[in-house]
Amino acid sequence: MTGLVGFEHVGMTSGNLDRTIAFYCDLLGLTLAQRRQNDRGEMAFLDTGSGMLEIACPTAQISRSRDVPPHEAGMRHLTFAFENVDAIFARLEAAGVEVLERPRAAVNTALIKRLAFVRDPDGIIIELVERAEGRG
Repeated sequence: MTGLVGFEHVGMTSGNLDRTIAFYCDLLGLTLAQRRQNDRGEMAFLDTGSGMLEIACPTAQISRSRDVPPHEAGMRHLTFAFENVDAIFARLEAAGVEVLERPRAAVNTALIKRLAFVRDPDGIIIELVERAEGRG
């Protein structure tokens, strides 16, 4: 037995920490748990309620995120569950967030009821989902 406790965090890089915190906290509803300086720049931890995003913001110039092609390994998107995908999507669209796919019914209806896709300020693909009934 490994004693797994749960999912802890995903590490990512941002080109502008203030902008990233505003997107994830002000628009999506995450909570800023910690922000600090380190020898390479700044770092923040954003709490999702079921794990964290570790955001590194180095002093070096950061390029926009690159989508992972289907034939390469890598993280393709981050997914956040909401009570109402249409409502969070409307909020993001009104704020000028880049839209990739408008809300629609999911294909995998055993797990997800509705979904949509947007990009964060650094170009990372964000999936918004509404869980299927019984998946709380």
